Amino acid sequence: MAKLVPENHPALHTIAEELTAEDFDNGVVTKIVKGLREAIKTYDVDGYAAVAIAAPQIGVSKRLFLIEDQSDRDDALPTVIAINPRITKVSKKTHEVGEGCLSIPDTYGLVTRHKNVTIEALDENGTPFTRGAGGLLAQIIQHENDHLDGILFTDRSAKIWHKGEKPLDGSDDTED
Repeated sequence: MAKLVPENHPALHTIAEELTAEDFDNGVVTKIVKGLREAIKTYDVDGYAAVAIAAPQIGVSKRLFLIEDQSDRDDALPTVIAINPRITKVSKKTHEVGEGCLSIPDTYGLVTRHKNVTIEALDENGTPFTRGAGGLLAQIIQHENDHLDGILFTDRSAKIWHKGEKPLDGSDDTED
C-alpha cells in the first residue's frame, strides 16, 4: 500500500518527470493512480478529509495528481486525474487563502493564489483535456501542480502557523 512520505523526502523537493506513452502501456500510470487513491483514503485528522494528492507525496517523482474529495459533503469537489498537467492560463486576480498539506501535518499557511486557472493535461487513459477552475478547485490545482515542481505551500506562504494556533487573518484551513 502506498503511504505518504515525510516532508524531507527528495521527491517532494525535485521537479517530477513527465509520464510517457510507455508508462500508460505498461501499467505504471494505473499503479500510481491506485497508490494515490489508497494513500488519500488513509488521511483523516480531526475530522478533515483529504481532497487531493500528487505522486511526489507517495515518493513517486512523476507528473500526476489526483483530486478526489474524500468528504461526504453534498458539494464535494469533482474527481480530476491530471497527468503531465500544465497551467496554461491564470487570472490576474489573486487572493490570500489558508492551506494545509498531507505532507506537512499540523502546519498551515497563508498563500497567494490565482482565483481562476486553466490546465491542459492527460486523463488516466492518455486522452488530452482542458479544464478551467475557479475558487477552491483553482487553489487545489495550483497547490498540486506546485508539488510536481518540488514546491511546498510553505515555500510560498506569507504566514505559517501550527495546529492549535489561531491563523493571523482568521482564514479557514484547506487540506490538500
